Amino acid sequence: MDLGLNGKRALVLASSKGLGFAIAKQLVLEGAEVILSSRDHERLEVAADSLDDLSDGAATYYPADVSLKDELDALADFTKLHFGSLDILVNNSGGPPSGPFLSMTDQDWQNAFELNLLSYVRMIRATVPLMEKAGGGHILNIASSSIKKPISNLVLSNTFRLGIVGLTKTLASELSDSNILINTLAPGRILTDRVLLLNEKQSETTGIPIEDIRKKSEAEIPLGRYGTPEEFAKVAAFMVSDACTYVTGESLLVDGGLVRSI
Repeated sequence: MDLGLNGKRALVLASSKGLGFAIAKQLVLEGAEVILSSRDHERLEVAADSLDDLSDGAATYYPADVSLKDELDALADFTKLHFGSLDILVNNSGGPPSGPFLSMTDQDWQNAFELNLLSYVRMIRATVPLMEKAGGGHILNIASSSIKKPISNLVLSNTFRLGIVGLTKTLASELSDSNILINTLAPGRILTDRVLLLNEKQSETTGIPIEDIRKKSEAEIPLGRYGTPEEFAKVAAFMVSDACTYVTGESLLVDGGLVRSI
């Protein structure tokens, strides 16, 4: 199937590593031009160079901390200057700290709000005019399987990822006249640094060897293993492609069957 991504212009946030980078790479492989962004300038440069090796000139980058409005505004300005208009926005962010409810301070809550929800709001608001200029586009909001089933010890993520779902469903109607489709894509246990870090913290807290934690975790997944960033990225590429023309306001899990709820 031709996804129709050749020549499309995409902005992918939190894309110097992990799921964001995997999505950016898949888009480049499909022929898209991509702007990568993250806080880590050095890692970002390496990531962009590696994508340019796949397709010369297909990737550029602009450093930005998604929790800071001024930096997101500057990223939007760079996108307008570099592309002129925009076809695809992939909203993504790192996960907030783990821990139980009573351990979280007001500042923890404020930081997680700005990182995991307000950043999405700000980037959508800044880039919708660029998509309207292009005649339409796709917005993909990366969330977590916690939108269907809360994850223990991740109260901050559980709370604000659900906010993304509400935002997506609301904007599906508001943006439809502009031919902009918006959806949420939620990873389950994908083999990223974030998942490995959470496993390490669980091991430290419980004293259970990290190998046993992973085995138990994989046993809960019907497919019997963690997913790969590449598998997740292929679904993301479809969701922002010309092959996806009648799906908007929806939330899709890529979790190997982990979440049993309907």
